[in-house]
Amino acid sequence: MNKEQFIIPLEIHPTKNTTTQKINGSLTVIWRNWDSKISKDPEMVYVSSVNTGEIKGPHLHTKRNSYFTCISGKVVFIIKYDDEYIEIETGENDSQMIFVPKNIPSAHINLSDGLSSVLTLADLAWKPNDDEMLNVEFNDYDWNKWK
Repeated sequence: MNKEQFIIPLEIHPTKNTTTQKINGSLTVIWRNWDSKISKDPEMVYVSSVNTGEIKGPHLHTKRNSYFTCISGKVVFIIKYDDEYIEIETGENDSQMIFVPKNIPSAHINLSDGLSSVLTLADLAWKPNDDEMLNVEFNDYDWNKWK
């Protein structure tokens, strides 16, 4: 897989003031039930946060596919595929969703000066006694380059 296979482009539509018709913002489509961006409808949607300079992961999910959109701040996703590290920077102004398939380890790092938030769609809902997440090590990865 190359880097582009982990990135799903998102649609952005301008929104308008109903009186003046002036553009007042935008709407970003993350998921619609009739789109083919995600092969299986999400069973769980959640927002996680990561503090400045902190790392979430690395870990992998053995049963679920995950789709991530940074909605506040900026993060870099590090995905390990075929002994290669794929780095994808994404932030609140990017119109992309990052796809991490089950059994593929990943981590993400907050690159912002403040809290970053990531919206996640998962095709399998988490339950408190699930044991489908495995912590892994990226021992040969240079974490210092993001400091």
